[in-house]
Amino acid sequence: MMTRTAIRKQAILVTILLATILAAFLLAISLGYSSLSFGRLLPVLFGQGSSKENMILFDIRMPRAVITLLAGMALALAGSILQSITRNDLADPGIIGINQGAGVAVAIFFLYFPVDSGTFVYYLPIAAFVGALLTAACIYMLSFRKSEGLNPIRLVIIGIGFSTALSGLMIVIISSTDRAKVDFIAMWISGNIWGTDWTFVLALLPWLLVLFPFTMYKATRLNLLGLSEPVSIGVGLPIERERLLLMLTSVALAASAVSVTGGIAFVGLVAPHIAKALVGPRNQLFIPIAVLMGGLLLLIADTIGRNVSTGLPAGIVVSLIGVPYFAYLLIRKA
Repeated sequence: MMTRTAIRKQAILVTILLATILAAFLLAISLGYSSLSFGRLLPVLFGQGSSKENMILFDIRMPRAVITLLAGMALALAGSILQSITRNDLADPGIIGINQGAGVAVAIFFLYFPVDSGTFVYYLPIAAFVGALLTAACIYMLSFRKSEGLNPIRLVIIGIGFSTALSGLMIVIISSTDRAKVDFIAMWISGNIWGTDWTFVLALLPWLLVLFPFTMYKATRLNLLGLSEPVSIGVGLPIERERLLLMLTSVALAASAVSVTGGIAFVGLVAPHIAKALVGPRNQLFIPIAVLMGGLLLLIADTIGRNVSTGLPAGIVVSLIGVPYFAYLLIRKA
C-alpha cells in the first residue's frame, strides 16, 4: 500500500519534471544552426513569424523535439518493464540486444522491401517489432531453465552476446549495398534522430498512448514479478503468462522508438534507476517518473548533440553518460 507521503512526493517530482521538460523543449526548438533567436520564439509560436521562421520551427525543430521526447519516454518505459520482469537492474533494450534486433529488421526492410514513401514510416515500427520480438524470444528461451525459471544474470550475459552478434550481422548486411543506403543505416546505428517530421510523431505516439496505460494497469503484477518466483506463485500469479505479455509490451515500446530514432541505448537503464532512487521501487511510483526522466534525458542529449561544433548523434551523447553508469552498476554487483 502506498503512503500519502510517497504519493505526494511523486506528484511533486512529476510537476518538477514537467516544468523541466517544458524548459528543455523550448530550449531545443530555439537552438540550432538556422537563425531563430530565443526572443523570436514566442512571436513565431503565436503566428507572428515569417515563412522561413515558421518552416524552421514548425517543420523542422518542433517535430524533432516531440519525436525525441516520445522516444525517450518509450525507451525508459521499456527498460522499466524489463528490469521488473527480469529482476535485474542491468536490463535495458539497448544493452541486451533487443534494439539491435530491431535495427537488423529495419535495415533488411529498408534495403530489400521497397514500399510507397507515404506508408514507409508506418511499416517501420512493425518491421522493428518483428526483429525485436524474434531477438527477445531467442534471449528468453536461452535464459530460461525449467528447474529455476528465468535467470536474470544469464539473460544479461546472453543478451550482450546477441547484441554483439547482431551488430556484426548489421555490418555484413550493409557491406553489400550502395553508398546512399549505407549512409542511412550508419546514421541509424549511431543513434542519430532521423525521423524528423510530424508523420513520424503519428507513427510513434499511438504505441505510447496504448502501452503506457496498460503498463500502469499491470503495475501491481510487475511488483509481484519483481519478487522471488515462489512468492509470486504463492499469491496465484500466472508468472510465465504475465512475464511473456509484459515482455511483448517492452519489445513493442523499444521497437517503436528505435525505428524512428536509431540505435539508442542506456536511456532504458539510467532513467528507471534515477526514478527508483527518488521514489522507491514500487512500479506505480517510479514508472511515471522514469518515463518523464527518459524523455528529458534524450531531449537534452539531442539538443547538446545538435549544437556542438561537430554535430554528435543523440545516441553517442547518451552513451557518454550511460557507459560509465553501466560500468558502475557492474562493479557494484560484482
